[in-house]
Amino acid sequence: MTPLRLGMVLAMLAAVSVSAADWPSWRGPAGSGTSPESKLPEKWSATENVAWKAPLTGLGVSSPIVSGNRVIVTSQIGSGVRAPGNHPRLVQGGNAASAGERALEAKGSGDNRTFFLVEAFNRADGKRLWEYRVEATGTLPGVHDKHNLASPSPVTDGQMVYAWFGTGQIVALDMNGKLVWQRHLGTEIAPFDVIWGHSSSPALFEDTLLLLADHAPASYLLAVDKRTGRERWKADRGKGKLSYSTPVVVTTPAGPEVIVNSSDRVDAYDPRTGAPLWHTGTTNRFPIPVPVFHDGVIYMSRGYRSGPYMAIRPGGRGDVTKTHIVWESQTGAPYISSLVHDAGLIYMATDVGGVTVVDAKTGARVWQQRIDGIFSASPVAGDGKVYFVSETGETIVLKAGRSPEVIARNDVGARLISSPAISNGQIFLRSDDQLFAIGPKSGS
Repeated sequence: MTPLRLGMVLAMLAAVSVSAADWPSWRGPAGSGTSPESKLPEKWSATENVAWKAPLTGLGVSSPIVSGNRVIVTSQIGSGVRAPGNHPRLVQGGNAASAGERALEAKGSGDNRTFFLVEAFNRADGKRLWEYRVEATGTLPGVHDKHNLASPSPVTDGQMVYAWFGTGQIVALDMNGKLVWQRHLGTEIAPFDVIWGHSSSPALFEDTLLLLADHAPASYLLAVDKRTGRERWKADRGKGKLSYSTPVVVTTPAGPEVIVNSSDRVDAYDPRTGAPLWHTGTTNRFPIPVPVFHDGVIYMSRGYRSGPYMAIRPGGRGDVTKTHIVWESQTGAPYISSLVHDAGLIYMATDVGGVTVVDAKTGARVWQQRIDGIFSASPVAGDGKVYFVSETGETIVLKAGRSPEVIARNDVGARLISSPAISNGQIFLRSDDQLFAIGPKSGS
């Protein structure tokens, strides 16, 4: 091998090792919520084992992402619009507020205008590197009072950051916070009108950005060129569907598939063309969880009030209910949070504190235990531990395995709805208005 070629190979290997530590989307590098890292933190508090804490300019519940030396998060300034009527709570039969479940406070702009923000922080010390601000335009959709229009999490390919908001506005920024392109799907295609507000995050596949908008006026899955924002394809899904879930791309011997959890059923499409491939399941209101893909099998909960959870083999065509369902359980799944797979086990936390672990191959229950908490965030796993983040401010750390063992309950004293990010030995938590880096300081 020539010195030049050797240098190129070494550079490529270095680039891969750097990118392996990134957490580029809300469920991590593989969209699974699982990290291959070791020596992850176990115990912390609001003041102990916190590398840094940074205030956010706005408020929100989207999850942070990590790319290189940047931790990126979105938020909103301005009160927005509260949806009319009664706002359901996860806590039932008691006082939700006293149990730790409460509304997201508004942060006014001072002139009755609403702005969306993308902020980047230095992962070493938490100093703000840049902020991009875009004003919300058009009619503001009403939302549940536990979140706002900055609920979708951003995604990055290491070259650009893509942030989508509940009006349909989307911005693509370079890594220095400069605008590359923007669109407003709420005015270009149809108003963003979905009960409780849009929350599906953008997803990347090759050179396209995938956007799911299952709303009352129009339901569609859209693929745009990630460099320009121009449409590649659009799969019309009819009117009236509801989904708060994020599309997930899985690989199969027959080619890639993008999986969509929606109110009618589970659908799979060809992510290169938008052609429908297969479907399964029956109607289920308010589907929020995203699928997890591991060793050729899709694991997912349909969401909403202990809806079914299941294992599906991809690669089918048409209705695969009788041919590709590996196992299915009709009840016991989380309403909001997604599942996580670790070492042959599936972990899930129901809304108010029941953790269930099942065997990934069979779906048989391995153990179940109450750990107390209010779980909107999806769990993450790594280093033989599973992290469950509660709205009360606690992160419950469980030892992964076939018997229940709580390692620690760590309270940062702030409401936590967003899912954590793991990168370079640290865990990043986002409260309504703060960003926490948990673990040793960079370089220590």
